[in-house]
Amino acid sequence: MAATMLASTVVPAGLRCAHLASCSGRSDVSNLRYTSFGAPKYTNRARGGSIRCEGIRESVDKATKKEISKEEILQNQETNQSEKQSVFGAVPTSGSFYPRPEVERRPETGEKSLGSLFAFDGAAPETINGRLAMVGIVWAAIAEKMSGLTVFDQLYTQGTGLVYYVALVPLIAYASIVPMLNGESTDARRSGPFTARAERWNGRLAMIGFLSLLLTESFIHEPVFTKFF
Repeated sequence: MAATMLASTVVPAGLRCAHLASCSGRSDVSNLRYTSFGAPKYTNRARGGSIRCEGIRESVDKATKKEISKEEILQNQETNQSEKQSVFGAVPTSGSFYPRPEVERRPETGEKSLGSLFAFDGAAPETINGRLAMVGIVWAAIAEKMSGLTVFDQLYTQGTGLVYYVALVPLIAYASIVPMLNGESTDARRSGPFTARAERWNGRLAMIGFLSLLLTESFIHEPVFTKFF
């Protein structure tokens, strides 16, 4: 038994990948393959099927990722009315500061520099601000119920809230910007009801809600979630 377990584990070039044996117990080392990431991948064929040992990243990509082509972006740019003019009525012009055509501002087809991604119509600002607002509104509700302090008091009077905030902002910003630098927008991922469109609308509502919370508490000088809920 011990010899069988040891034989089913192969360590090529210092990287270990547990071999998934078929029901017949036969394995074929000649099926060893390497991906572009340098990680070994075993393929064991049994009864016309294949069993692969793959990384978590590849599995997640298969389940959630959708490739967005330049042709799809150009088609949406031509047919979507919201892409034909900005909220201020300006017509998108190639090479302009604002607004830019969709094909130029998207991470999949446009420039992937930080300046382009963090531009006024770039992919990063709304995504990062929306995610911070969603986390902030949930945090405010829980913290106000537990401490009885307003958001301002938690951040500046008590002090600990400011520490958590300073630590959270770069973490969420980094996690949001890395896929964009790799040419992937939020529209490229979806899993059931979790879509980029839903995230955008939830983020927009959270930004409005969090701002309203701060303004309300500045007038009543009491935590909203303790007073009204």
